[in-house]
Amino acid sequence: MDLDNLLNSIFNFENYGELLVLVQNSLWAGAVLGLLGGLIGTFVMKRDLAFAVHGISELSFAGAAFALLIGADIVLGSLAGSVVAALLLGLLGVRARDKNSIIGVIMPFGLGLGILFLSLYEGRAANKFGLLTGQIVSVGTVQLQVLAVAAVVVMIALVAIWRPLTFASVDPDVAAARGVPVRALALGFMLLLGVSVALSIQIVGALLVLALLITPAAAAMRVTSSPRLVVVLSVVFAVTATVGGILLALGGRIPISPYVTTLSFLIYVVCRVIGGARAKRGINGRVVRSAPSAAEAPAL
Repeated sequence: MDLDNLLNSIFNFENYGELLVLVQNSLWAGAVLGLLGGLIGTFVMKRDLAFAVHGISELSFAGAAFALLIGADIVLGSLAGSVVAALLLGLLGVRARDKNSIIGVIMPFGLGLGILFLSLYEGRAANKFGLLTGQIVSVGTVQLQVLAVAAVVVMIALVAIWRPLTFASVDPDVAAARGVPVRALALGFMLLLGVSVALSIQIVGALLVLALLITPAAAAMRVTSSPRLVVVLSVVFAVTATVGGILLALGGRIPISPYVTTLSFLIYVVCRVIGGARAKRGINGRVVRSAPSAAEAPAL
C-alpha cells in the first residue's frame, strides 16, 4: 500500500455529511460514555485501580465473546463478565498486593476464554474484531436509551457515595476509624466500575478501554490539583476523545479505537507538558525567592 492509499484509509471525508447523519445515535452514545468515563476515571486514579480496569475488561471481553457465540445480546454478555470480575476483585482483593495478584490471574484467564469463544464463532470476522478494538455501529434508538439509562443509574449511584468514597480513597485507615464503611464502598465502586467498563467496550473495544477510563483523568491530574476541576477536565477530555474519535473514524476505513486512543494520548501529552512547565516555574520561583539578595547577604 502506497502513502496515498494509506492516508486515504485513515482520512477520507468524501460523502462525510451523508455518513454523519447515520451515526447521530453513536455520537450521543459516545458523549454519554465520555461523561461516565470521566467521572469514574477520577476515582480509578485516586484508588490506584488502573490495573483493575484492564482485568475487568478481559472478563468483560470473555462475556461478550460468549454471548456472540451463542447468539445472545453482546452488551448483556459484556456486562455479566464485568460484574463477575468486579465482584471477584471487590470480595477477594482487600489489600493492594492481593488485588494485584488476583488481577494478574484474572487477566490471562479472561483473555484465554474470550479467544476460545471467538475461535469457535463461525460468523462474520468483523464482529470478532470489533469486540477487541471497537467499531462504529448503527446504534438504534432503543440501544441508545438503554445505554443512557444505565449510565444515568451509575452516575446517580456514584454521586450518592461521592463524599464518603472520596474520604475512603484519600485515607482509608482514617475513614474506617471514623466509621466509614470502607469495604462496602470499595465493593460498590467496583460494581459501578464493572458496569462502566462493559458500557465502554461498545465504543473503544475491550483491549483499549483504558483510553476512556484512565487517560482523561490522568491528564486532568497533570494540570490541576483542584478536586472539582480534575472532575470537570476529566469529563471534557473523555468526551472530546470519544466524540472526536467517532467523527474522525467516520472518514476512514479503520476501527474507531486508534482515533480515540490517539486523541486521548495527545491530550495527556499536552497536559503533561503543561504540568511539567508549571512545576518547573514553581521550583525556579521558590529558588529565586529563597536566595538572599546582595543587600541581605552577610558581609565578609
